[in-house]
Amino acid sequence: MSDSDVIERPVAETPDAQGKGGNTDVPGRALPSNIEAEAAFLGAVLIDNRVIEELPTPIRPEHFFEPVHQRVYERILVLLDRNAVVTPVTLKPYFEADDALKALGGITYLARLTADGQGLLQPRELAEQIYDLALLRELVSVGRNLVEGAFDTSESVAPMEQIEQAEASLFQVAEGAASGTEASTFGQATTKALGMIEMAINSGGNIAGKTTGLTSINDKIGGLHDSDLIILAGRPGMGKTSLATNIAYNCASRLLRDKRDGIAEAESVGAGTAFFSLEMSADQLATRILSEQAGISGEALRMGKISRDDFQKLSFASQELAELPLYIDDTPALTIGALRTRARRLKRKHDIGLIVVDYLQLLQGSGRANDNRVNEISEISRGLKTLAKELELPVIALSQLSRAVEQREDKRPMLSDLRESGSIEQDADMVWFVFREDYYIASREPKVPQSDDDMATHEAHATWQAEMERVYGLAELIVAKQRHGSTGKVRMRFEPKITKFSDLADDERQAYD
Repeated sequence: MSDSDVIERPVAETPDAQGKGGNTDVPGRALPSNIEAEAAFLGAVLIDNRVIEELPTPIRPEHFFEPVHQRVYERILVLLDRNAVVTPVTLKPYFEADDALKALGGITYLARLTADGQGLLQPRELAEQIYDLALLRELVSVGRNLVEGAFDTSESVAPMEQIEQAEASLFQVAEGAASGTEASTFGQATTKALGMIEMAINSGGNIAGKTTGLTSINDKIGGLHDSDLIILAGRPGMGKTSLATNIAYNCASRLLRDKRDGIAEAESVGAGTAFFSLEMSADQLATRILSEQAGISGEALRMGKISRDDFQKLSFASQELAELPLYIDDTPALTIGALRTRARRLKRKHDIGLIVVDYLQLLQGSGRANDNRVNEISEISRGLKTLAKELELPVIALSQLSRAVEQREDKRPMLSDLRESGSIEQDADMVWFVFREDYYIASREPKVPQSDDDMATHEAHATWQAEMERVYGLAELIVAKQRHGSTGKVRMRFEPKITKFSDLADDERQAYD
């Protein structure tokens, strides 16, 4: 683009980065713009309305620098949405009282836009230039705010927070979504909702979001929905990390399999997955997944007690997992701000579609609420929900339960058992509890009879053994809260040696019910 293409205005007349009017705060310099390119593009659209349908990059009114052009293009989109033919004549009634347009020549300006028709020769190139210049203006705005913030040396300044905010703003610019805070029309929201419904139909009527890899859970919740915060809670030993690891693997594995089958990523119910493990190291987590997929006890792997055949299974499993779009971040003591920054990077680099956090209570707040743990947890849960909405993906966050569960005869968790529960329960779209009855029955094993004469001990142990056999390897996922549907229980099988959850067979499910 040559210098002659850019019409530079006096600084006082230059719209700001949002195109709403203002100045650049940079003396003698105008924001990046090309008014002539905008006019030529509008002329092309008014001559042939189909130009908009063929654009590789969607252009929105706020991408135009000139406010009059913004209003004209916005009206064009409204009329096209009504299936009307848009020309300078059909636009005339909407701009007869527009003072800014009068300054440019009034209604005759709209006719002049279509006078030479040069825009029809390269409408795509013009649209790309308008879009690129809009992003540059956003970048100028981010840079200006960053400089102003850096010069603020008051005591309340938190440099790391400024860096996180700057990275968030840059992420929005990179995604072309710096104006994404604008309200969307109901029509836009409906279109998106219909797209989700269509995906559910194409998947066989079960999944409207990302898959968990477990049919019984998918049937209950319809998949993991974008922008949702899912809290997965349980007492120690229940297997909540195992279930989260299973879901992370299943979702990433489905995406890899669909890609190999030639299914477009946008049509897959799988997704690249980021696993933030604040409790376990990356190699420990990898060992778990290898154990699950090779079907070899994790304890045997750690101690090296495996045969050659087992090692071959392990090697084969590791080769299969090498290309898995599963990214593990085991940085300890992350703040919620740092986690959001890292998640944005993974979204930008690898286009992840699911985030798992193990676990919520190990995250740290910004520091402002550290004097009150409840307030800090509230900040963290809100931050995770904000992250899910910002990146438009589901976030599964593991959480601890209070010891109140252990004091009750029925050990099944309830919402009130969530530690620092108020904000967690409020911010979550879904709350799941993992419950394994065999864990508690195993802890009540009576004394083993030492002789055949001790009939009472024999009977007690036989009763316990029968009860243990009834529930061994069975698990419940209690859906205690669900904004999209009903609550209830999902019954599954759990193999403790390889820490793997799976669906029950039909006959097992009927027997358990």
